[in-house]
Amino acid sequence: QVQLVEFGGGSVQPGGSLTLACAASGDIWDGRVIGWFRGEEREAVSCIDVSAGTTWYTNSVKGRFTTSTVLGENTVYLQMNSLKPEDTAVYYCSPARGCSGYGPYGYEYWGQGTQVTVSS
Repeated sequence: QVQLVEFGGGSVQPGGSLTLACAASGDIWDGRVIGWFRGEEREAVSCIDVSAGTTWYTNSVKGRFTTSTVLGENTVYLQMNSLKPEDTAVYYCSPARGCSGYGPYGYEYWGQGTQVTVSS
């Protein structure tokens, strides 16, 4: 059974923090690369290549967002600090074939997403 679940969203004030989590079943994720996306157009936000130890971030979140994983867990986290109203969106994760200097590529599965709202 394919499972891809994002959770951890919520409502925060500008400057606040949230940590999102992405849990993917072994059917669709080989434990290597996960991409984070947001909005209806699935803007790429970040990706992590666990085996290579590399990450990528879109310019608008550099220095504020951090993606990571915990050894032995099939879960990837997106720590979001200094949140801005323009970060408001539904956030999705997706297993990917790669995480390059241009972002994640080779993804096809989507979860239900988790809503992040930044508002005063």
